[in-house]
Amino acid sequence: MSVEIRAAQPSDAPAISAVIVAALRISNARDYSPEVIQRVESNFTAARIETLIATRQVLVAMQDQQLLGTASLDGQVVRSVFVAPDLHGQGVGRRLMAAVEQLAHEQGVSELLVPSSLTAQGFYRQLGFTVLREVVEGDERTLVMTRQLTQHPIN
Repeated sequence: MSVEIRAAQPSDAPAISAVIVAALRISNARDYSPEVIQRVESNFTAARIETLIATRQVLVAMQDQQLLGTASLDGQVVRSVFVAPDLHGQGVGRRLMAAVEQLAHEQGVSELLVPSSLTAQGFYRQLGFTVLREVVEGDERTLVMTRQLTQHPIN
């Protein structure tokens, strides 16, 4: 699969929103209640994503003009890593994370943190992340995971 990773543009916001909402509704719904999914979805409207693009480094994975996934770097924190559900396990997320790690290296970041959903913790473990702590906010549980960048790079 030939995938291009590039910086997100404001015009990508609707497609980014669609991928995130699909991933939440299909993948994350196994681990979270409909109320949690709906609450998280409200943070990823196209308008809110445009704001994120202006305030953090947002990347997209593209193939033939189709947006496959997204990830972003906010300082040392990896945020909003989502891949279209029908493409899970095909290397899109891994490629996005490698690009995020490259950005972090260029900025002198030595440790990445990621607030992981329960759904994504296995993905991050495969990339060398370990659980630092659990965060519970109401009925939503996330795991803050960490990875030292002095370890082997993500391929």
